[in-house]
Order: sequence, then C-alpha cells, then structure tokens
Amino acid sequence: MDIKNGINVLSLFDGMSCGQIALERAGIKVNNYFASEIKPHAIKVTQHNYPNTIQLGDVTKIDVSTLPKIDILIGGSPCQDLSFANKNKDGLNGVKSMLFYEYVRIYNELKQINPDLLFLLENVKMQKEWEDVITTELGINPIFINSSLVSAQMRKRLYWTNIKNVSIPLDKNIELQSILDIGGFTNKKKAFCLLESESRPQTCNWKRFRRWRKKSFVNIVFDDESLNLFRNRVLSQTELEKLQTIPIGYTSILSRNDAACLIGDGWTVDVISWIFSFIK
Repeated sequence: MDIKNGINVLSLFDGMSCGQIALERAGIKVNNYFASEIKPHAIKVTQHNYPNTIQLGDVTKIDVSTLPKIDILIGGSPCQDLSFANKNKDGLNGVKSMLFYEYVRIYNELKQINPDLLFLLENVKMQKEWEDVITTELGINPIFINSSLVSAQMRKRLYWTNIKNVSIPLDKNIELQSILDIGGFTNKKKAFCLLESESRPQTCNWKRFRRWRKKSFVNIVFDDESLNLFRNRVLSQTELEKLQTIPIGYTSILSRNDAACLIGDGWTVDVISWIFSFIK
C-alpha cells in the first residue's frame, strides 16, 4: 500500500462517512472513496462534506469487478439483531444483521484481487456465539475499545482488523460536563451510549427522568445542580457531534432530530482514526 500517493477505500454501511473523517484525521491520503449507503439523510451529509465520494448504493448489489484495486475495506455492519439493547435478538440470522455476510462476500472477492487488502469491521458487544462466528469468518480476533477513552460517551465496541499492532488508546479523561455547549448540569461523568433513539426524545419529563434515574439509555441535562425533573433538556446537536468526535457543524444541514439519528448510528471518529494511525 502506497500511503504517500493515496489509497482506494471501499466503505460498506458508510452512514455519514465517519470513516472518511477518520482517514483525514489520521493523515491518510485518499484517491477514491467508494461508499455503500442507502439512507438519504446519510448520503446528503456525506456529499455535503465530501462531494467527491462515489456512492454505490445497496451493498447487496456491489460488483467488485467494476472497481479499481481497493486498498482497505471498512464498515460497521448493522447491529440491531445483535445488540443487548434489543429484547429480541436473532443475531446474524436477523434481517438486518445478516448483512454482515455481504461484508464477508465482498471481503473475500477483494482479497482475491489484492492479497494485501486491509480491513476494519466494527460492531457492538454481543453474545459470544455471534462474536465467534464473525471471528471465524474474518480469521482474526476483535479488539475491544470503549469510546469513553477518547470522548465523553460510554460506547463499548468490537473492532476486527488486520491492521498490525493496534493498541488501546490512552484515556483522555473527557467528562460530559466539559462538552456541554448551551449550559446546564450533569452529575454523570459520561453520556450513555448514543443510539438512533436520540432522535426521538421523550416529551414527558417525568418518564425521561425515571429512565435516567434507572441508568438506562437516556441522556438528559439539567438546568442546575438541583436536578429538577421539570427543568431538563436533551443533548443539543453540537453536543451529540462532540460525543462522537465528529467535526462541529458536520451535520448542520439537517435538523437536530434527523442528525441525532445518524450520529447515534455512526462511529466515534477518534477511535477509528486511532486505529488507522497504525497503518504503515
């Protein structure tokens, strides 16, 4: 791989292209960035920030023979059927999470063309049986990294990669209070893991407060240290961007709720850029 002269990247389940931000942040020159994504809002944000992105659409319809030599394959296959947050978990047999096998198909096809292909796959913490399936398919054990090391968000994720010598990033000790941009108070050191549900904040303060008190997946900010349940708010769009360490204003062309859906479904960029920094 010739990093100085630029690389070709194929990103599956690209979302709003957090991988592209991470490559830029890691100082890796990209010649061609091919993205497979079907969500209109995600594509809109990507093309606004990276207009040279080549969108390929549906992952099941990708024909690698039409692409130039790919140097690195990246992606985070759908986690809905794997996540412990869902009561009904069909694992890799689920309608969404079974798209992992499209990643495997494309990986194997690209590997035949480029034996030195690098890859990165991200997904949630899951039942061991499904983790083992992914490990077997990719032939490498995952690295566990919590985004709390580089951000103010708890986000436990597994990363399968053949990039050599990747270590765990040092703890930057970033607390949630320090990233609040429109005032308010929190007694939580870290935000709960951002989810797509950040785009659907509950309108009833009492319900939201009760879920927050039970330490569930709710992020709320109070007006002051009194923790008054009738004086609190959800995280702002900028605060959500900070928690995923994406550039401030990256999602500004969308409404707060539309942006929250994408951000909650995206990557913590500083974790990915850390992994990419080991590419030699």
